[in-house]
Order: sequence, then C-alpha cells, then structure tokens
Amino acid sequence: ETREMNDADLIARFLQGQVTPFNTLVWRWQDRLFNFVLRYVGNREEARDLCQQIFIRAYRNLGNLRDPERFSTWLYQIALNTCRDQQRRQQRHPNLSLDHFEEEHGQPHPALKGTASQPPPTDARTHEQDLRDLLSRALQTIPEEQRVVVVMKEYQNLKFTEIAAVLETPINTVKSRLYYGLKGLRKIFDQWGISEENIGYEL
Repeated sequence: ETREMNDADLIARFLQGQVTPFNTLVWRWQDRLFNFVLRYVGNREEARDLCQQIFIRAYRNLGNLRDPERFSTWLYQIALNTCRDQQRRQQRHPNLSLDHFEEEHGQPHPALKGTASQPPPTDARTHEQDLRDLLSRALQTIPEEQRVVVVMKEYQNLKFTEIAAVLETPINTVKSRLYYGLKGLRKIFDQWGISEENIGYEL
C-alpha cells in the first residue's frame, strides 16, 4: 500500500515508472500545500490554480531531485517560486489581472478590498470564516519575505532549520524575519481593533 511508504520510497517507485506513488504524494501534500499557498496569496481560487501548477512542476521535474530525502524542502521551493512568479506577473499587468479576476469571479480581487488602515466590519469579528479572511488580509500587509517565514513557522509548523533550507537563508535571518513579521501583524490587528484571542492567532 503506497500510503504506508515514506516520500523517498514513493519517489523511487515513481521514477521506476509507476504512477500511483505520485498520486499518493499529491494526496499526502495537497492540504498542507494549499494552506501555504492560500496564506501567501490570500485568495482561494488563485491558491487552487497555483497548487495545480506546483504539482505539475513537481511531476515534470521529480527526476531532477538528487536527494529524495529533501523532497519536502524541494516541494516548498517549487511552491514559493510558483507563487513569486504569479506575483511578478500581476505586478507587470496589475490592472489586467485585477479586472480579469473580477470578470472571472464576479467580485473584486482581494487586493482591492480596502487597505490595512481600514478596520473590518464589526460583525465580521464574530464569524470564524471572516476571521480567517481577516488574517489572510493581515498577512498580505507584511513584506513578502516576512510573510513566507510567518506562514511556514506558525501555520506549517516547520523548524527554523527546515525554513532556512527552503529559503537558502541563514537561520538567524529566518528568526529575524519571523520576529518582524509577527510584530507587523500585531500592529495591523491593533489598527483593526482585533484582539489576538479573537483572531485565534498565537502571537
């Protein structure tokens, strides 16, 4: 049963020509990857599309992975590069991307839904989904390099050594980015008048 195998064994089977092991890798990683991408981009539809792209890239390039034991690091690197590529595309064509999003989804892109200085509606604070959306919005207000570390540490529960490996950055730099990222989030919550208990976020 492939679900009992570790990632490295699944990769070995896949490289021998079996398809099922890769499907198992997708099954094993899809939720964690989706949560990472969602908190990076702040939009569910976009996160789903990006996750598909990430797994397609992984499928095509798995044969280039030299050390199967580093699969998780490699997969996060693909996820991060895919998200950053998307971000660069949107920055090059911001109006086209945002207008197209509204046409496709019948609502404005999250980037157009107010600024960090505007407090959210009062009644939103009582709804769990709304609180998650607010947290998503808050994450979009801190610098990208800090957001990545906050999401990986606080939501993906990665160790500092794992984050440093993904980002190819010294551990002290990772810790510094986490500190400033969390500090930035606290500032946003204060501006919005939301307590840390309400947001359900341990800071």
